[in-house]
Amino acid sequence: MKLYFVRHSEVIEEYQGKYNGHIDIPLSTKGKEDAKELAKKLSHIRFDKAFCSDLLRARQTIEAFELKCEIIYTSSLREKSWGRHEGKSFNEITAEGIVYENFEQWIAALGGETLEAYRRKLHTYFNDVLLAQEGENILVVTHAGVVKMLVSLLEGLTLEETFSIPLPYSGYLCYESLKKRFLL
Repeated sequence: MKLYFVRHSEVIEEYQGKYNGHIDIPLSTKGKEDAKELAKKLSHIRFDKAFCSDLLRARQTIEAFELKCEIIYTSSLREKSWGRHEGKSFNEITAEGIVYENFEQWIAALGGETLEAYRRKLHTYFNDVLLAQEGENILVVTHAGVVKMLVSLLEGLTLEETFSIPLPYSGYLCYESLKKRFLL
């Protein structure tokens, strides 16, 4: 089995470079075009099933694909909730007096969903839902944080290491022959 993890396409400008979490943001005009280009790039693949975050930016990205398979929309593939800091940039948050000391301290200081709860949610969804699928090719359209958390769990990397790996809008990663479960 191959799992294709896709980061949604570019969002409207006022939300670029921000901690958007659960805010339901549309794609920009460029994002819609980029989604079409990505769909064209992956059009040679016959997806057996697709999973998509239920947030608008992911839904608009998957709409560009001409899929002939079932699409499951789920809140389990949402970005981490950032609580009262959603929609704010790093500079806006530090202007409130929150100081960046290290990666995990920063994530905890922003509030919202705890890192451990987020990790467990994705761990469970990956093992119990995604790995349980039959078929050769599974498409997963989601958010950068989801993809990077899964890479962290799959590769045994720290979150700081995985969050330093660039994953642009409309970027994707493919994991092949994933039938093993991973442990927390």
